[in-house]
Amino acid sequence: MATRVGVITFPGSLDDRDAQRAVRIAGAEPVALWHGSHDLEGVDALILPGGFSYGDYLRCGAIASLSPIMTEVVAAANSGMPVLGICNGFQMLTEAHLLEGGLIRNDHGSFICRDQVLRVENTDTSWTRDFETGENITIPLKNGEGGFIASDETLDRLEGEGRVVFRYVDVNPNGSLRDIAGISNERGNVVGLMPHPEHAVEPGFGPDTDVAMRSGVDGLAFFTSVIQRTLASV
Repeated sequence: MATRVGVITFPGSLDDRDAQRAVRIAGAEPVALWHGSHDLEGVDALILPGGFSYGDYLRCGAIASLSPIMTEVVAAANSGMPVLGICNGFQMLTEAHLLEGGLIRNDHGSFICRDQVLRVENTDTSWTRDFETGENITIPLKNGEGGFIASDETLDRLEGEGRVVFRYVDVNPNGSLRDIAGISNERGNVVGLMPHPEHAVEPGFGPDTDVAMRSGVDGLAFFTSVIQRTLASV
């Protein structure tokens, strides 16, 4: 039976269909879930996609973190289900206190869209097992409020526990403290990051590489990783 990965759509989600496509390309079954539901439909993993949920009013991800389905997301995450928050989804995870820290306005004050090099710092999470520690990958980035912040104490703990999963390389695009692009919870089943792996899964539609234009597929390993994780737990 194929791994079933739920992708939750919130009012203002933009990348939910892209995430569903990435799941399908990786070999799993995408399951469309609605923010107003309390039913996770028996999925094996969850993705909170990018976009501008509820128009990013109040704070990015703040209102979405109180959506009905988030009650089930929090419970599932706490029970060990793999959960990935991408961009706006990362913001939701911090607002729901499934991940520490927060995301604020880019330090240069502008929306940014670029292909971003990341260094993989942790391959022990549900979403990174198909990477290699220290590997550089290129993933599209697009955000206006992607600056990761936390107290020095929290940052030291994240570093010390190996919970910084991705770090920006060459340039820090949004002023994130310690160049942090993505983190995990203590258990490693919940991961949030600002760049968009779902936009780097299919040749012809990904970042440019030395091989060919638009040929980058570094994001695919996120989705194959969670398939391997769920199959290993069966």
